[in-house]
Amino acid sequence: MSFNAASYQSINVQCCCFNLRKITRAVTQFFDRHLEPAGIRATQFTLLVSLSSSNGKTLTEMAEGLVMDRTTLTRNLKPLEKAGFIATVKLPDRRSKGYGLTEKGRSAIERGLPLWRKAQQQIVGQLGNERYARFLEELGFVRQLANLPKPTRVKSGN
Repeated sequence: MSFNAASYQSINVQCCCFNLRKITRAVTQFFDRHLEPAGIRATQFTLLVSLSSSNGKTLTEMAEGLVMDRTTLTRNLKPLEKAGFIATVKLPDRRSKGYGLTEKGRSAIERGLPLWRKAQQQIVGQLGNERYARFLEELGFVRQLANLPKPTRVKSGN
C-alpha cells in the first residue's frame, strides 16, 4: 500500500471529530479572552456554573452531565479546588465524594457572568437567533448520534 498524503489530508477536511474539536478550541479561546479579566478560563467558568445548581454533586454526576471522563474532570477540578472556588462536601451517601461551590466560586461566576454574556451576545449576534437555535439543535442531534449504543460483538463459535 502506498502512502498518499493528499488522500489522508482529505480525512481531516471531512472528519466530524476533527472539525468539531477544531471549532471548540477556537470558541474556547474566544471565551477565554473575554473571561480573562475575571481571572478564570471558559472551561473553569462552565464547571463552576454546572456546580451552581446544587449543594453538592458527585464526580460521576458531573462527568455524566458534562460528557467528560472522570479522570479529565478530576484534573480540571483540582485547580478550582486549589484556588478555593470549590470544596468537597458531605453527601447523604457517605461513600461518595461531593463537590460544591464556595463563596469565592460564586464570586467568580458573578465576575465572569457579564463577560460571558458579552462573548455570548457577540456569537449569537453574528449568527442570528434563529440560526443559533438551529445550530444548538443540530449539535444536540450530533451528540445523540455519538451516544448511540455500541454494536455488540458476536462471538464466533469454535
